[in-house]
Amino acid sequence: MSDVPDGSGPVPRRTRVGDGGAPVSGALAMVLAAIALVAGFFILRSISDGGEQSLDVPAPGSTAEPGGGDGTGDPDATGSTAAPQETTTTTEPPLVLTGASVMVANANGIGGSAGGMARTLEAAGFTLVDPTDASSTVGTLEASVVYYEPAMAGAQAVAESVNRVLGGDLQVSPLQGTPPTQDGSMDGAGVLLMLGTDKANKTLDELNPTQPATEVTNPPVAGETTVPPG
Repeated sequence: MSDVPDGSGPVPRRTRVGDGGAPVSGALAMVLAAIALVAGFFILRSISDGGEQSLDVPAPGSTAEPGGGDGTGDPDATGSTAAPQETTTTTEPPLVLTGASVMVANANGIGGSAGGMARTLEAAGFTLVDPTDASSTVGTLEASVVYYEPAMAGAQAVAESVNRVLGGDLQVSPLQGTPPTQDGSMDGAGVLLMLGTDKANKTLDELNPTQPATEVTNPPVAGETTVPPG
């Protein structure tokens, strides 16, 4: 056996990952550095957001006011601004002036009052027939009454409108049997106003004190008969 070495020498030993700790420690340091960078970013962002909220500073471009208001009004207890109140108005339907003519019967004993009221209603837009006197059996009425012919389609609406222009406090009823006029006729009218002392010789201004003033008056009619009291 020769003592001469074969030239190959001893086989070198390979360094394994983990030996000495150098390769593993370098990779771990990079990972930890990346985690620290990300964590630092989120920490700084959280601090920044919390600072703005605590100081109540509006974001750039925002129109919000400090304290929770939106710049449009005073905020309520919750920080929101109450919506403005909406007001609604209620209007009455228009008067029905056509569909039936109107007769005025003097049931108050005041001469000329039925003719004056007939002209007042005519000036208001209604269609009138000649005024008359109430039947002697009616006597003197303190409260006026409006009757309408139920067989005439438009009579009730006209009767309700007559009531409205006279103050809206009259009884409006369908006519039953013979009309309570002097001759028992309405001359084709669909509405009969039995004029009592409450509405006699009064203007529309007096009958509707809360309504706009009008120029209509109730002058007496010459030759109109009267119903004796009682």
